[in-house]
This record gives sequence, C-alpha cells and structure tokens, in this order.
Amino acid sequence: MNTADAQAAEAAELVRAAAEALARLVPSDVPLVVTPCEPGTGPGADEVAVTASLVGTRSADLAVIAKTAIEEALSGAGAGALVSVADALRPALEAAASTLGEGVLGEAQIRDAGTAFGAQDVHVFALEAAGVVRGWFGLRLRADQDVVPAAPAGASGAGKGASVGDNLRLLYDVEMTLSAEIGRAKLPVRQVLELVPGAVIELDRVAGSPADLMVNGRLIARGEVVVIDEDYGLRITEIVDLAEASA
Repeated sequence: MNTADAQAAEAAELVRAAAEALARLVPSDVPLVVTPCEPGTGPGADEVAVTASLVGTRSADLAVIAKTAIEEALSGAGAGALVSVADALRPALEAAASTLGEGVLGEAQIRDAGTAFGAQDVHVFALEAAGVVRGWFGLRLRADQDVVPAAPAGASGAGKGASVGDNLRLLYDVEMTLSAEIGRAKLPVRQVLELVPGAVIELDRVAGSPADLMVNGRLIARGEVVVIDEDYGLRITEIVDLAEASA
C-alpha cells in the first residue's frame, strides 16, 4: 500500500469513528447505526442541517441532519417546544469532534443541506434505525493536515452500550439561554434611527406588571424582578402552560 492509499485508509477510519461517536449521542428514541452513503443517495438539498467547524489538531467541518430522529425524543422528554434542534445536537457534534483530537468546536449553526453536504470532499454517512434512514452526518477534513489516529472507542464520553434512555437523558444537560422581558414597543424605522441617549421608550406594560421568562423566544413563566447581590433576578410567580405559550 502506497502512502496515498495509507492516508486515505486512515482518513476513512477517522471519519467513521467520528460518525459512530455522533450516532451514539444523538438523542433519538431508537439506537442509530452508521452506514456509508451509497452513490446517488444523500440528504435533500433543502433539508435543514446543524453545522459546526472544528479548529485544532485536525480541523474539520461537521454537519448533521437528524430532525426526524430526535423529534419523538424531544417530544417524549417534554422539551420539544423549548429545545432547539441545534442545542439538542450539540453534544453529538462535540462527541464527533472529540475523536479528531484537541481543538475548539465553533457554535452550532443552521444551514441548508445543499451547502453543508454539497462539497465533493465531504464524507457522508446515513444514520439508520432498523434499515430506515433517520438522519445524515457529513464530515469534511480540512486539507493540508496530517491524519491523526482516531480516538479509542468510548473516548467521546459514551460507550457503544449506551442505552436509548441514556441518550434521552442527554437532553437534560443541554444548556438553554433564558431571558426576562419586561415589555415591548413598536416603532417605525424612522424613530428607531432617531434614538439618542436619554430617549425614553414607552413599553406596553404598566409598572409593577410581571416580567416574562423566555426560552428560545417562547414564554415559559412569569415573575417579579428582584435584585440578587447587585444583579437582577426573577422570582417566578407563574408557570405558563405550553399550550398557552403556543397560542
């Protein structure tokens, strides 16, 4: 085997290890297995992919399409309306990235599959359950870097024996950004452009009204603004039913 063939074999082993690490941590309601993409198959160009770039020992671009695979898991965990697809798949992307060596994984972003999987040098794998494709994983290794050995199986933090229940529990460790909203105002663009220091904007709530607690733009609770060690806080006074929040 010549040098080029040896490097190609190492790269193939590396990307498969990354794909298997990702599949183990996708919060699916059924276990997923990794299958290399056959010629002529792959995700539709208009499907939504979650992507992230790794910069480090082995830099790479990662992309995963798994909305179908995780929808039931998110719904079953009662988090379907609160956890975004990007947040839910972040741990899986981190697991895949960890097999490539030391590095920093960038923020997960939403892109169309045509852009994320379109390059010829993207290694594409199907994420299957019982022979049915439930998602896709793509990995593009950056050029002009030596291939490093794949990390040992299980180095990503979850072994091959991880159960479906373990995968679902991963949702409880997903970090979400909460924000408190005390009111809103609508202004024409002209007035927004004319804002200066000292200007006062009248909000749509009276003083003393409860503030809204928002997660990913969705109302989940209301409460009173308080001060905690010179920082603002929110004392929860009402939990909003998801049906009401969606109305």
